[in-house]
Amino acid sequence: MHPLFSGVSKQEMEKLLAECEQKTFEKDEMILGKNERRKGLVLLLDGVAEVYVEHEGYDEVLEVVQKGGLIGFSSLAHFLGVSKSDGKEELVAVRAAERCEVLVMPFSVLTRLWDDPNVHDYLLTQACVRLKDVYVSLAEQIKQARKFGDSTSFVVPVQDLMVRDVVTLPPTATVQEAAKKMAATHISSIVVTDEQTLCGILTETDLVERVLGQSLPYDTVVEQVMTKDVATISRFAYYYDALAMMIERGVKHLPVVDDGKVEGIVTFSDLMRKKNESIMRTIQQIDYADERTLPKMKTAIYELLATMLRDQVPIAQCLNMITKLYDRLVWRCMALALNEVGEPPCRFAFYLMGSGGRREQFLLTDQDHFLVYESDEYASYFAQLGEAMVRFMEKAGYERCKGKMMASEEAWRGSLEVWRDRLREWMIHATNDNLLLAQNFFSYRFVYGEIELHRAFEQMIREQLNRAKMFFFRLVEVERQHEIPTLDRPIRSLFGLERKTIDMKKEVLFPYHHSVQILGLIYGVVSGTPFERIEKLKDKHALSPSFAKDVQKAAENVLAIYVRYKWNQYKANQQASSVLSFTTMTTREKDELILSLKTLKQLQTQLLSRF
Repeated sequence: MHPLFSGVSKQEMEKLLAECEQKTFEKDEMILGKNERRKGLVLLLDGVAEVYVEHEGYDEVLEVVQKGGLIGFSSLAHFLGVSKSDGKEELVAVRAAERCEVLVMPFSVLTRLWDDPNVHDYLLTQACVRLKDVYVSLAEQIKQARKFGDSTSFVVPVQDLMVRDVVTLPPTATVQEAAKKMAATHISSIVVTDEQTLCGILTETDLVERVLGQSLPYDTVVEQVMTKDVATISRFAYYYDALAMMIERGVKHLPVVDDGKVEGIVTFSDLMRKKNESIMRTIQQIDYADERTLPKMKTAIYELLATMLRDQVPIAQCLNMITKLYDRLVWRCMALALNEVGEPPCRFAFYLMGSGGRREQFLLTDQDHFLVYESDEYASYFAQLGEAMVRFMEKAGYERCKGKMMASEEAWRGSLEVWRDRLREWMIHATNDNLLLAQNFFSYRFVYGEIELHRAFEQMIREQLNRAKMFFFRLVEVERQHEIPTLDRPIRSLFGLERKTIDMKKEVLFPYHHSVQILGLIYGVVSGTPFERIEKLKDKHALSPSFAKDVQKAAENVLAIYVRYKWNQYKANQQASSVLSFTTMTTREKDELILSLKTLKQLQTQLLSRF
């Protein structure tokens, strides 16, 4: 029995319940609106609800209420007659995070229960717990704001950074006109437009390489030498979106385009002025790093990671940007390795596995990668390339893989034919060791080399998987031994049980990754990050759109908790561990973890039910 009714007789209980109203709310349905005057308390009989506040179109979840919890605590001030307002002030809103059964208890019921000291004790306890959570959260926000200030935030819209008075020229203008205009306005690029429609961009580098370098006459029209495939960004995007795009595309100027019209331009210099210039300059030097300066790149990336975590950049965006920087670091290591061993004698492709393959790497871990090449005739060359690549990556901060899953090892490089035989061996003789190799392999991501060879490689993989039903069965059997735990009861009650910790890597992330991976393989999705595979599974109707969105949100919540935990571990110079103690988590993190595990468990169950 709920504590509110613990001292009530059965007869009195029936009278009280007659005054209450039982309601059902489907997922995302509003339970209480933000301007809705509260008429009592809402008892959550089943399901999970979210208390949130809407700000500038974004919903910030303040609290997650579990089964047995009460909603509407702020209205107690009106009930007690101590509120100075008329009760119409804007309040937080409450919605169903999943299907909810609730009991709406009017204040008349609370009035009849008020003389029971158990009711007073219960409400006082609940109010104190919630007040503590609010103060802890508020204190942390004030501490962060005072320490770092809003001026350093990564969560700044592009429209606050961009230059609105864009210098433009028509495509029929000459390069001489462009050069004069650049000099007169002290800018390094000109946006080429036909009226307000973007046609291209012309930079100082373009003038040097495409005009002076090619000895073209000064009356050459801009259209002939401008960059036509222009990377653009919306003014509603954020600082970290602009920075990530510049890093990925290797550009320093982004025209800001909305509804097909040029609204402004943001440059790498603008971003450098907004942030610590030394960090940005060091990151920019990744492309020019040599054997001596490679180790410095790790420090620069870690500093950027610290800033993004501090500024509470969404974890998906954070990992996306950091992965792009690591990719550039890998590309630089490959360039140095090729410079050492010479030009490749045939086409090849280089792949990352593990967290790098999944685009989830934030701290440099050990190396996981492999090589594919066209012909066994050149096996000795690629053995040298693999050794050189491992050595340069080690200098950059990647430890050698203890399981030797690296391109320096013969088992992790080979021609298409060698890889075909290797995959067939894993699938026919699906021992636990071979399944472990396959699980790591199928986290691969193509990062360097010939795209046509990569496509042929993936086609070969699909052909092998068409005859791999028993292989899928064995993979699923392994997953049955690693079911994702659920924490259905409010997490505070766990402190009275044996379980006080959870291994975020082994108990949550690995089973989630493997579930997405195996489902993807069954439907012919052989590569991609977990989020990309989920999107493809949705397109193939293997997952419903709403469930796919829930899974992605759950995975992002888990990753956010895991990344911050591991980062704090690193900063404190503690021994690396993926075992998280519930006592180190905030109430909000605990609530988010409960919901997230429940969703990821549903994904795993969907996979297991197929076999």
